[in-house]
Order: sequence, then C-alpha cells, then structure tokens
Amino acid sequence: MNITVVQRILGILLMVFSLTMIPPMLVSLWYWDGAFIGFTDGFMLTLGLGVLIWLPVRGRRQELRVRDGFLVVVMFWTVLGLTGSLPFLLAAQTGMSLTDSVFESISGLTTTGATVIVGIDHLPPSILFYRQQLQWLGGMGIIVLAVAVLPMLGIGGMQLYRAETPGPMKDSKLTPRITETAKALWLIYLGLTIACALAYWGAGMSLFDAVGHAFSTVAIGGFSTHDASMGYFDSTLIKMVAVVFMLLSGANFALHFVAVRRRSLKIYLADSEFLFYLTSLGLVFLAVTLALYGMGTYTDWSEAFTKGLFQAVSIGTTTGFTTADYSLWPGFVAILLLFSSFIGGCAGSTGGGIKVIRFLLLIKQGFREINRLIHPSALIPIRIGGKTVPTRVVEAVWGFFALYMASFTLMYLALALTGLDLMTAFSAVAASINNLGPGLAGVGANYAGLNDPAKWILCFAMLLGRLEIFTLLVLLTPAFWRK
Repeated sequence: MNITVVQRILGILLMVFSLTMIPPMLVSLWYWDGAFIGFTDGFMLTLGLGVLIWLPVRGRRQELRVRDGFLVVVMFWTVLGLTGSLPFLLAAQTGMSLTDSVFESISGLTTTGATVIVGIDHLPPSILFYRQQLQWLGGMGIIVLAVAVLPMLGIGGMQLYRAETPGPMKDSKLTPRITETAKALWLIYLGLTIACALAYWGAGMSLFDAVGHAFSTVAIGGFSTHDASMGYFDSTLIKMVAVVFMLLSGANFALHFVAVRRRSLKIYLADSEFLFYLTSLGLVFLAVTLALYGMGTYTDWSEAFTKGLFQAVSIGTTTGFTTADYSLWPGFVAILLLFSSFIGGCAGSTGGGIKVIRFLLLIKQGFREINRLIHPSALIPIRIGGKTVPTRVVEAVWGFFALYMASFTLMYLALALTGLDLMTAFSAVAASINNLGPGLAGVGANYAGLNDPAKWILCFAMLLGRLEIFTLLVLLTPAFWRK
C-alpha cells in the first residue's frame, strides 16, 4: 500500500476543501452576520492541516491502486466530516458542542439531512448557506470532482471513482476517459441545480432560499433554511417544483447524460431501473394518499393528495424534506414511508438507501429461485433491460444486502444500549444508514434530544450508508492490511 501517496492526495483534497469555506465567508460579509471569524478560522485550520499533511510527501508521484483508492475515500470523508464541523464549532452564534458540530457536518456531507439544531430560522445567513452547500458538495461526491482534477496533478482517478460511485455496476463509464466521465456528471449536476434554483425563485422563494433549497434538493439532502422545512412555504407550486427535481435527482445521472446527448426521452422509458423506481414511488404515493384521506387525517382530498405526493417522493428518494410531521400520521403511513426509504434512489444518483437496482435484482433472484424449485435443471439467467446480469454482480448484491442487515442490526442494538426506546432507535438507524434524515418518535423533528454516544453511532451509520457499506467495512478486515 502506498501510504505516502495516500497522504499526499489527502493533503491536496483538504486544501481544495478549505476553499469551499470562502463562499460562506462572503455571505457573512454581505449580511454582516457576525459569523465571519468562525469561517476564517475554519478555513485557515483546514488549509493548514492540508499543507502539513501534503508538504512532507509532495514529491511522491505513483499510480493509485484499488486498495489505495478505498483508503483515500474513507479517510477523506472522515477527515472532511471533522474539518467541516469547524465553522459550526467556532461560530459563537451556534453554541454547538463538538459532538453536535461533527454530527451536523457529517449529516450534511452525506446528504442525510438529520439535524441537531433547534431554531434554524434564527441562525446567521452564512451558517444557513454553509449547511446547504455541504449537502451540495456531498451530493454527487466531492471525490468525483477530485477525479476530474487529480489527473491534472499527475494522479489517476479510476480507483477513486470505483470506491466512490454508488451502485453495483461501478465499472461502466459514460465516456472513454474517467476524467471526462466525472466532468459530465458534474455538468449535469450543476445544470440541474441552476434549473432548480431558477424554478424555486420563479415559484415565489427568495433568491437566498431558492439557491439554498436547490442545493439540498438536487443533492437529495433535505436540509432547509427554516425549522418547518418545505412546510414554511405555503405554496403548492413550490412543493410541486420540489417533487419534480427530487424525482430527477433520484434517477441515474447516466440516464440524464445519455438523454441529453441523444436528445430523446425514450432513454428513460427503456430503462428497467427507472421504470421500477417510478412504479414503487407511485404505489407508495397511492397508498399514503388513500390512507391519509380514508383515515380522516385530512378531510380535503386535494390536501391529502398534495401532502401524500410530496412526502412519498421526499421520503422515497431519501431527500427528507417535510411539509408536515409525518411521524404523527397514522402508524401505517409513517412506517410505510420509512420503509420506502430502504429502496431509495437509483444507482448513479444522489439518493441514499439500498438502491432501486439492487432491490430489482433481489426480486428477480427470488423469482428465479422459485422457478428452480419447479425446474431444478433449468438454466435461468437474470436479465435487466434485456441484458443478462453477470453472476458476480448478483453475488455482490446479496453480499451487500447481508452486510447491510448485519450492520443495521448491530447499530440498532447499540442505540438501544444507550437508553433510547426501540422505535426511536430503529427509525434513527434507518434514517441515518439510508441517508434520509427525519425519523419517527424521538427523532421525528430533530436529533437534538439524543445522547452523545447515540450521535456518534449515527455518524458512523451515515458514513456507512454514504460509502455503500463495502467501501468502509473493507478497511476493517485484516485481509485489507496484509501485504
């Protein structure tokens, strides 16, 4: 393992990340909100740490191996979560502890959207902007951005791309060169963000709110500049804009790329994962709306329809915006919505969860096993979109699912051990590992009431979900460290 090369890359990435604190500094100066010093100190500390890590090994230039890529990604997200907490910790207006600052930072970067802050409406504008920006950077993955930049510094990027890209099919590239692939993804991501901000602004949001919510919508993050989240805006148009862009951002970005390049919407209709994605969300929306109206939660059909559609898409894509406290809805509705987050977004999207393609493969594998009972000697391939799925991919999906369930169970037990009631513990782990945000019971509104050990466990859960289980857990195996 090339430890010195890993160290050099980590130092470079930290120096790059320190620059992301400049926009909030400018916002602080514009509004003169008193948080400027916190961002200045955070910028200097992050930049200084990056320089100290990079300087001793600045001349080491070697190609990354796959194991090095995994180590860089995990170290970077961990260190990034810690350094990203500095503005929260150092800004006098927030009054946040170290645990709360790290929790908020990791929640933002992993696009989870769980918050420990009560009184978001009263935060300085620069802190609000910084929270939203963290989610935007974490959405597509700042590592993917680095993949486009690192080759210019003499560092290959394919290993980082494999470690960072979500979904079971990591080796497929949109373009022949990995750098061009990363640039294509970011151009689509940036284009969707600008379109979303303009749509929000046109629908009635202030420019500040429009940009902030566009950051978290396209990132499938869920942070808001208001305590009431999307419920703050009494506008059906704004909510429908959010629904459209949450649906787009929960889809595979490769589909957007191909659809734009070929100028055809038929690409979406030909994709099995996208169709299953829309079908599953549609069924959840239908069930939620009928239940809200039928159980008398909302007596007006249009209100049940609007709130049911918004929450089904928001929770199902793991965005986490709310127009109402869904944890107070009938138990059937609340549990159904929470369970829909386990499916999550499509592979290659900014969404969390297990991913649609994995669920589709698990279902097809289940039906194949049933058919094998009837026809023991038959060779029954699994096909997605008319193409046979390699056995290695199916095995990887089963391995992922097994590790996911094992990790979920252990963290659930660990949270229960800290003294949380079972529903709070269950929903907190589900909302964190699926990068959803709002849970049920004690974490329905926010996570401020949790004890510190529980918050650190959930920080691990958020990282585990963002890095797709394997990327993080592979570092905990003895085989990874053997020469």
